This record gives sequence, C-alpha cells and structure tokens, in this order.
Amino acid sequence: MKKSVNYWSFPAGTSVEDGIRMAKRAGFAGVELSMDAVGLQGMNRENAAREARRIAEGEGMALPSLASGLCWDDLLTSAVPERRQRARDNIRRQADMAAEMGAESCLVLAGAVGVDFLKDGAPLLPYDGAYDASLEAFAELAPYAERAGVQLAIENVWSKFLLSPLEMRDFIDKINSKAVGCYFDVGNVLLTGYPEQWIKILGRRILKVHFKDYRREPGGFNCFVDLLSGDVDFLAVMRAFEAVGYDGWCAAEMIPNYRQFTDQTIVHASLAMDRIFAGE
Repeated sequence: MKKSVNYWSFPAGTSVEDGIRMAKRAGFAGVELSMDAVGLQGMNRENAAREARRIAEGEGMALPSLASGLCWDDLLTSAVPERRQRARDNIRRQADMAAEMGAESCLVLAGAVGVDFLKDGAPLLPYDGAYDASLEAFAELAPYAERAGVQLAIENVWSKFLLSPLEMRDFIDKINSKAVGCYFDVGNVLLTGYPEQWIKILGRRILKVHFKDYRREPGGFNCFVDLLSGDVDFLAVMRAFEAVGYDGWCAAEMIPNYRQFTDQTIVHASLAMDRIFAGE
C-alpha cells in the first residue's frame, strides 16, 4: 500500500509547501490537500492547484486525493435548495481542482441526516428525502467527474446517513459510475461496527482509505487517538484489504493535539503505518 497524510493532520496554519515537506520528512509518499473557500489552505490565487502540483513534484511527492473544508458547510441533503446547489457547485469545483493538480480522487460526502458537531444547525432533509436528493445529485455529478478524469470517493462519516456497509454498497451501485466509489475511513466505523466487515462488503468499490484509530470507551468525538492506541484491529483490517485486493493509497487523518512539537503527530502516524503494513 501507499502511504499519505491528510492536511488536517498538520499544525494549524501550515502552508502547502511546508506541509508537503513535513510529510516527506516524516516518511510519507503523498499528501491529501484540502480545498477551502479561497483555494488550497489559503492559497488565494487561480493557479493554486498548479502551484501545489509543482511543489509536490519538486519534492518527489504525490497528491493522490483532495479533501474539502467546504463539505460540511453545504450538504447535498440540505433542506434548503440553495445550499444543496452550493454543495453540487463545490464538488464540481473540487473535481476541477483535483484534475488540475493531478489528484486521482476527491473526498466527498453523500450528505447527512444529522450532524451533532455542526454549529449552524442548518435544517437537513429526513432520511428518505436525503437518500433521494443525494442520488439525484450524483446522477449529475458522476458524469462531470468522468469528464474531468477524477473519482468522487464518498466517505463514511458520522452523519446519521448510509449507516451500514450494505447501504453504502447499494447506494454506490445505484449511481453506477466508474467515477464514484467509497473513501473508506477505518476509524469512523468503530462507533457502530467493524471495519474488516465493511471492507469485505465494499470490496472493489473502495477507492481510497483513511487510517484513524478510535477507543470505544467512553465514546465521543474526542476518542479518536493515535494509531495503534485504540480499538481498531489493524491485523484484521489488513487481512481484509488483502482479501479484496486493495493496494492503493491510505491517508493518515490525525488530530494534531500535541501541546509541543505538534508535527510529531504525523511522525508517529507514519511509523505506525509502516508497522501496520508490515503486519508484525
């Protein structure tokens, strides 16, 4: 497998250039950058994607995927039509930026029925309405991604939507596009299920992977912990990936919560991923 790290794992305010170099020093082969309202991590200019690509290529690093800080602001399942449209527009913009920077995949959300950590409390559609609205959106977005030459990888997140691997599998199959699959987050599953079972069921639909770890007790958002210090059975996870033939990019998505030497978060993540990949 190939090892990358999500931009949100870096200390707040880290520039694209510093983040790429920091990831390289820590032993990663790629970085998952994030699109925000002005470009990439505050790179407020039209050529931000090309500039990020130039920096990465100069360091011998890959940019395999592109996340978005806008994904929770406007959702495809918002009860407000204007916000649903903004969500579609953001994903199209993300696909264009990913193509320009040479990324294979965009991390996207199918939507949400409820998100406890959202602050604005924007109204969301009920489950059945959310399901229909999201499918309708992807019927439009999938051909756009195909033309751009990128994948839309739907992440399993804490959104009270697409709650089981069977539902995620069937949702992706209904979209019926080679440009749409799953961005599987290992740690997000631990609250309600088992990642190795999700992997077996999703199989070839997995386009990208996030590595996180999580402690079931006492539960809650603050129970995401350093890799190998939580309850994810990484040996079982790796056996499941091998069984379904997944050998692509795995991005560490960590919380940089060290009070000093905050970049040590990704150093530890890199070493842990090496151990997990080795399986011993």
